[in-house]
Amino acid sequence: MQCPFCQTENLPTAGACTKCSTPLPLNDPSSGKTLAGGTLAGAAPGGATLAGGTLSGGTPGGATLAGGTIAGGATPRGTYAWSRAVTPRPEAPFAQGEALVGSLLAGRYEILAMLGQGGMGAVYKARDTELERLVALKLIRPELAMNEEILRRFKQELILARAVTHRNVIRIFDLGESDGTKFITMEFVEGRDLKSLLTQNGKLPPDQAVDIVMQVCLALEAAHTEGVVHRDLKPQNIMMDQQARALVMDFGIARSMEFGGMTQTGALVGTPEYMSPEQVRGEHVDTRSDLFTLGVIFQELLTGKIPFQAETAMASMFKRTKERAIPVRQLDPSVPPYLAEIVAKCLEIDPNLRFQSARELYDALEAWKSGASAPFRLRTVRWLRQGARRWQWIAAGFVLVVLGVVAFFLRGKFIVAPATAHAPVTVMIADFDNHTGDAVFAGTLESTLKLALEGASFINAYDRTRLRDLGVPPLPSLDDSKAQEIAANQGLNVVIFGSLDSRAGGYQLSLKALQTVTGKTLLTAEETASDKKEVLSAVGKLGSDVRKALGDATSEADQRFSMETLSAASLEAVHEYAVALDDLSSGKNEDAQKHFSEAVNLDPNFGMGYAGIAQASHNLGEQQDAEKYIKQAITHIDHMTERERYRTRASLYSLTGDSQKCVDEYDTLLAKYPSDTGAYNNVANCLTQLRNMPKALEEIRRAVAILPKRATYRVNLALYSAYGDDFQTAATEARTTQQLNPNYVYGYLAEAFADLGQEQISPATAVYQKIASMNPSIAAAGLGDVAIYEGRFQDAVKILQKGAADDAMDHKPDAAADKLEALAYTHLLMGQKAAALSNVESALDLSKSVKTRFLSARIYAAFSETVKATALASGLSSELQVEPQAYGKLIEGELALGKNDARGAVKLFTDANTLLDTWIGRFDLGRAYVGIEAYTEADSEFDRCLKRRGEVLALFLDEVPTYGYFPPVYYYQGRVREGLKTEGFAESYKKYLSIRDKAGEDPLLAEVRHRAGM
Repeated sequence: MQCPFCQTENLPTAGACTKCSTPLPLNDPSSGKTLAGGTLAGAAPGGATLAGGTLSGGTPGGATLAGGTIAGGATPRGTYAWSRAVTPRPEAPFAQGEALVGSLLAGRYEILAMLGQGGMGAVYKARDTELERLVALKLIRPELAMNEEILRRFKQELILARAVTHRNVIRIFDLGESDGTKFITMEFVEGRDLKSLLTQNGKLPPDQAVDIVMQVCLALEAAHTEGVVHRDLKPQNIMMDQQARALVMDFGIARSMEFGGMTQTGALVGTPEYMSPEQVRGEHVDTRSDLFTLGVIFQELLTGKIPFQAETAMASMFKRTKERAIPVRQLDPSVPPYLAEIVAKCLEIDPNLRFQSARELYDALEAWKSGASAPFRLRTVRWLRQGARRWQWIAAGFVLVVLGVVAFFLRGKFIVAPATAHAPVTVMIADFDNHTGDAVFAGTLESTLKLALEGASFINAYDRTRLRDLGVPPLPSLDDSKAQEIAANQGLNVVIFGSLDSRAGGYQLSLKALQTVTGKTLLTAEETASDKKEVLSAVGKLGSDVRKALGDATSEADQRFSMETLSAASLEAVHEYAVALDDLSSGKNEDAQKHFSEAVNLDPNFGMGYAGIAQASHNLGEQQDAEKYIKQAITHIDHMTERERYRTRASLYSLTGDSQKCVDEYDTLLAKYPSDTGAYNNVANCLTQLRNMPKALEEIRRAVAILPKRATYRVNLALYSAYGDDFQTAATEARTTQQLNPNYVYGYLAEAFADLGQEQISPATAVYQKIASMNPSIAAAGLGDVAIYEGRFQDAVKILQKGAADDAMDHKPDAAADKLEALAYTHLLMGQKAAALSNVESALDLSKSVKTRFLSARIYAAFSETVKATALASGLSSELQVEPQAYGKLIEGELALGKNDARGAVKLFTDANTLLDTWIGRFDLGRAYVGIEAYTEADSEFDRCLKRRGEVLALFLDEVPTYGYFPPVYYYQGRVREGLKTEGFAESYKKYLSIRDKAGEDPLLAEVRHRAGM
């Protein structure tokens, strides 16, 4: 026989379907049976008395039941799927409600009690008279049952949902129809739903709440493994049995309502209070949507309140797409901090920042049950605002350098408190009212207080120098009123006001901390200093008081500053440092360099002063100076706090190209200081250097989610998306960056990269021309690169020669070297050996960076300058970092190719790609395969190059344009397809010609036309 549910053929006449487990109809239509007080008499289906009604007649046609006529007669018992059945036929089952109790549905289900009404329809407790078991029976609302498309998808989804078998999932048994009324039968649970439990108790103890959520995680894991997303999880859909077992029901039902025009009539797929942001926006929904909803439920269990409360359901829905949820502990301080963090991670707006699986959430809860007290590593700190930028290292910048303000005084004696499991707290520090008239205190007190507060891992503080991190334009001053306004607008938790007065030869510091939303005073405190050199120590004491008031559980001794080494000279150094921070925040990098230098002149052991110089130098494109000063900072690392040591080492690794150690250092920092928002930005940068684009995007999205108005984070998301071939996202984020900061040159560079990735060359050229008024050096690099791409080699030479000369005049040796290498590559394409080698030598005179040495060695190898190429390759291979080692192998491969040893080149290129999988390494490997006529392998490599075109926008992922390297892929792909004798091999050649034929300068054009048969 055929399964009535999934239509599987050739099944036995009883039992269950071997595919979908649907119970099969019993093949015994004549058996008599007593049911609901009536006797189904006789061996034939005719003449049976049932529930006071008579099945009159001895044939299946026309029978009377409970005063009603069964049209079409009786059918055998055990009718399934959408087949017709003998049934009492209430005229309006939803209107009758309790009236159905005592009746028989589909000749099989005895209705025992009404359990309630749901979004799909009424739910009853029933007895399955065929299998002698209790079931829950849900009647489908008529307006839904009338839509054939919904019914079709409903059936399809329920087939999937039936595959979900788990002790925490209510099993769906059957889908049936009785005289036009559709219904579902499912496992019956003796207990009550979670909503009624919440209604009775208000909220649950943490242990009980965790136990329930962990069980729901297991249910979701079972469903998600089968590809089933719930889409309408809510307390009403979670049953609790007598043994405290949680069971989830209604899997697969919500999705079937997404189709057939239901949403067009105003019906929402899901329950508004529990919907994820992507559901509200009508976007694609995956398993992480269920985890957001579970986070809403978890908060309700812990606090008795759901997040995103508003006057209307529509307003609540809108809020969750734009605003982060209020921290759980702000609603209920009794909630354990660790659990509050878990809720916060579940409720991230961006699905990429939530738990990525039900198992991951389960493991976090299991860790708490096992006694974990520290925040888990993967959490996203939603309410902390700590700035960072990719090139300017704001992550190693404002907070980093602020930490250095007092690191000088600490001299290794102050121990930063370890990370504690505390809900994140954000603080706005207004400018202190300096009534002393002494300018040395300007900016110094706020920076010092910021350091004192951020010794606690859960606190992130902002002063005037960090307004850009919040998307607020820099201000000359930040008075109390403006600070409170910004804090309210940005959703910061606490505002601090302070003042400094002269008192009897000494100083008095006063401080007040207010809760932003309520205006409640959290703390008022005062400290005195007998002279100027003790003022910073007094600020440290006030910071310790604030931390304690905000819930820092570390000992007071660990929070206090060491007071023995403070001096007036130290205060002057700190002031210079604070001024440098202000300059850095305003983009005045040269002024920042001067003030950082003055700070270290005042005290040569002030390590963070050197780090500040390195940062400003890096911002100015002075890479060699940046490396020099960060190395000097390392020599004073013993005077830094633990957090500063991590930051400084990570900065060194980033600057010197040891990307793996950079990632390791930031990972360690984040494990101990998960409030360090800027570290997410910087670790993303290091991950791009490892060509781990998915992970880099994940980390930068964390930064964007925390500081959505931070232009630097947005532009990094744009650039990394472009490198990862997501050019649409790159374009969107580039435009967002430009809106946030119209003068930010990298926002336009990202737009140009997005255009190039989509083969929109003219728009990209227009963007580079726009950049010319902002940054002529970047514009020259971009316009020269486009000229190389299009085969306009003479134009490229003119643009790049002038750009290199200008960079040299402006003391930008690394930028000049980049353009000279592009010039050398252009001359290589033109076949001009002398000019190419001259450019290479000039570049090496300016820079000894890994990139410069590698590109120079490629030119030397291409022109058979074996000795010089070998020397550079040897130097690269001998370095400690993986990247130069890989480049060294690539040069050795080029030299092997030059000796017609293509097989040896294949091995060397393969070894290089094993060390570091780069675009240029794949391109070289493809060329080597062509040399040994391994066309299938070569085709695979060039396919990779085409799919990873984003990486060739900037070969070294440092925003220096190199898209001119891309067109030869089409030439070599043509060679490969020609070797494979494919029918359309000429198309690759034609693609090459479409890019470079118009200029007519490429020496390769004649060969390509010939090969293409043109």
